[in-house]
Amino acid sequence: MKLSLLLLLGIIITSGCAQTSRSGRSISLFDGKTFNGWEGETQTIWKIREGAIVGGSLAAKTPHNEFIKTTRPYTNFVLELKFKLVGTEGFVNGGVQFRSIKSTKPAYEMIGYQADMGEGWWGCLYDESRRDKVLQRPDPVAVDKVLHRQEWNDYRVRCEGNRIRIWLNGLMTVDYLEPDPTIAGSGLLGLQVHGGGQTEAWYKDIRITPLP
Repeated sequence: MKLSLLLLLGIIITSGCAQTSRSGRSISLFDGKTFNGWEGETQTIWKIREGAIVGGSLAAKTPHNEFIKTTRPYTNFVLELKFKLVGTEGFVNGGVQFRSIKSTKPAYEMIGYQADMGEGWWGCLYDESRRDKVLQRPDPVAVDKVLHRQEWNDYRVRCEGNRIRIWLNGLMTVDYLEPDPTIAGSGLLGLQVHGGGQTEAWYKDIRITPLP
């Protein structure tokens, strides 16, 4: 009887593991050393420092928005990364783009969803260069309790069909259902440093788990 029970438990555990494996495998999108898989202005705006992608400068204001973006699109996924936003003057802001496309006018912009960063923007879902508005905004008091200003924080973005969820340091800040069926459900990922500030936006440990 005990042996049968142990065998049954073994089958259940094995089946569960196999299902987890089939549902998606976490993939690193940044090797900490090169821009392989990414494209952007990597001469003066974007650099690699201390195993992180860093955009902007503390010495001078970035003249306009700048993005570094993946070379391939993603549809349904869980995106996880660490970010740090530091700044001394001007509009200190950045963000994580997803299900986005490259703009042509102006060419330096991206169009699509953004998990925003910066005072008054932490944890927000913003629609960059499309509807140009916050689609959902979290409770600022709750955000303030979990946020680490000028230090490393975690973002987790889960996209499944028309549902988008965002977590900031474990706090769910967005649970949004896209009502417009014409909005693209697939696109590039991107990292932003906003124009107009003496600021650096740092990003590292960038991983994605594709979903069915």
